[in-house]
Amino acid sequence: MRDNKTSQAASEYDANVHKTLPRYHLFLTETLDLVKTAMPKPEAWFDTGCGTGTLILQAIECFGEMKIVAADPAEEMLSIAKKKLADYQVTYMQAGSEELVCTDNFDVVTAIMSHHYLSEELRKQATKNCYKLLKQGGVYITFETIRPTSRLGMQIGLERWQNAQLLSGKDTAAVAKHINRYGIEIFPITIQEHIDILREAGFSTVEVLWVSCMQAGFYAIK
Repeated sequence: MRDNKTSQAASEYDANVHKTLPRYHLFLTETLDLVKTAMPKPEAWFDTGCGTGTLILQAIECFGEMKIVAADPAEEMLSIAKKKLADYQVTYMQAGSEELVCTDNFDVVTAIMSHHYLSEELRKQATKNCYKLLKQGGVYITFETIRPTSRLGMQIGLERWQNAQLLSGKDTAAVAKHINRYGIEIFPITIQEHIDILREAGFSTVEVLWVSCMQAGFYAIK
């Protein structure tokens, strides 16, 4: 029984995420860099799909301690995050973005590699929930696996992703297991569909932040 929605056990996530997503560190550095410009002194940060808490730790190191809420549907992921962030004051919620209920408002809401597990309807609900969590003028940042707009583009993208994982040291079986989840356990959408969902949720500014191979980052301002 898998203890979270990723392709590896929670206890193995930190050791393997960079092999599965070879540019994963850029998701976090690009997120922090964007916040430095769009919201340089955040006082409240909500991280949904927080996983093992790596982004939160880096955010605290970058901006100092602030009001932080970390949410994830996986109990084991939250357990690891609590240990990693034991020296800091963090509120935890065991919930996915699509089911968030929180009356507080935040300067920053992040959802890094967490919504591509959702159906179209639930993805829209998750995005609307993130919008509701923000203060006026607050910034939302999300990174996701994306779907190319053509059959050939998808074939090339998946092959590049497969090769990158093999070069990172993952074995053939583990790579195949992950790639085979595409369209079955993870449900990517195109860059334009991401933009449309963000605009539909009510964001006044929607921009593409970063794109490489089969992943993309977006930011939106309430």
